[in-house]
Amino acid sequence: MRRSPIVKEMATLLSGNVLAQLIGLAAYFALTRIFSPDDFGLYNIFYSYIEVLIILSTCKYELAIVVADSDSEAAATARFTLRLNTLVSCLLLTLALLLWLTGALPSHFATLGWMVLLIPPMVFFCGTSRVYGFLFNRAHRYPIMALGETVNAAAGAVIKILLGLLGVLQAGLPVGTVLGRALANLVYRLNVRRVLLPATRQQCLDAARKHRNFPLYVGSKDFINSLSSNLPFLWLAMYFDRAEVGLFGLALAFTFRPVNMLNTAFEKVLYARSAEAVRNRQRFGTTIGRFLLVVNTFAIPAMLLAWFFAEPVFVFCFGQAWQGCGVYVQALLPWLWVSLNSTSLMFISNVFGTQRTEFFFYLAMLLLRVVAIAAGIHTGSFLLAVRLYAAAGMLVAASLLVWYLWQVRRYDRSL
Repeated sequence: MRRSPIVKEMATLLSGNVLAQLIGLAAYFALTRIFSPDDFGLYNIFYSYIEVLIILSTCKYELAIVVADSDSEAAATARFTLRLNTLVSCLLLTLALLLWLTGALPSHFATLGWMVLLIPPMVFFCGTSRVYGFLFNRAHRYPIMALGETVNAAAGAVIKILLGLLGVLQAGLPVGTVLGRALANLVYRLNVRRVLLPATRQQCLDAARKHRNFPLYVGSKDFINSLSSNLPFLWLAMYFDRAEVGLFGLALAFTFRPVNMLNTAFEKVLYARSAEAVRNRQRFGTTIGRFLLVVNTFAIPAMLLAWFFAEPVFVFCFGQAWQGCGVYVQALLPWLWVSLNSTSLMFISNVFGTQRTEFFFYLAMLLLRVVAIAAGIHTGSFLLAVRLYAAAGMLVAASLLVWYLWQVRRYDRSL
């Protein structure tokens, strides 16, 4: 395992991702002393719209780049997705400008004020970065991917801190995020010519038709998943204090952000390798099993420590203003552990073309989370809403994990 190419590729991608995440997380030690929980609450509301709209801007066509049968087909898919992302981002910008200039912003958007105009460019930069990232993933150019994420984290952190010190408080966090992603996008753009082949308009349309399952099922699934994941910020924020939302957002950042960093690196490498194995009619179940064993060897002790020491650590690191984060961390940890195992294997449905079935798992999670949030609003308990929300996520993540492993086992047996 130690000398295998897959481990080397994971190590390369993780080295950059770990550095990027460490920079981003370390910046919180300064940011939480410059910006208040209320500022972070507003930022969480801002970013929740990004995570939902980015699904619409690419329709998840970028995932098809890895499983394309040839490099020319991958390039055609990438170019189609880039054009789609540009079109959707321009439409969003036009709509945002009209609503802002006419004062017709919906009440929840109105809390953002002029910062609603930052949403379209952020969607654009995130969309293009994703397309470039999957092109580099297909070509195994992991150092470039690692460099881009490091630039995003470092530039974003520096800009946020500088803006905060200059007194630009509520807007400082969104502006820093947009500029950091723009600089990372530039890094990708300067290197993408080596892997992005030319493609005609007809080739782009043919590739889009061939991979239509990605927008139909993966895009729909991810949109539902993103919507349900952001319900606490999109819905609960309308009924509870923004500072409470900020506390939950910080707890979420320091639990799921490191795990998502690991999952992203693991998934990208496993996705590329698994797709190659299927194309070559090779087994890969043993690799998946070893991966899960190694992950849990480190994850279980780390999460036990987090359960007992989260609250004092948060107060010590960020100050008394952030007291209460530890309670949310405890509510999230069971779901976090299951998610660490299942999310890394999300690519399985793309490899085997079972996206349609996967869609219903996420539809069930959305319905469960709607009930969880509604229960919290009805009882007037933000904490109850978070606990039920996390329980719904854990239940569906566990079901997905079993289903992913079943598909891999069935494939291996077929050989």
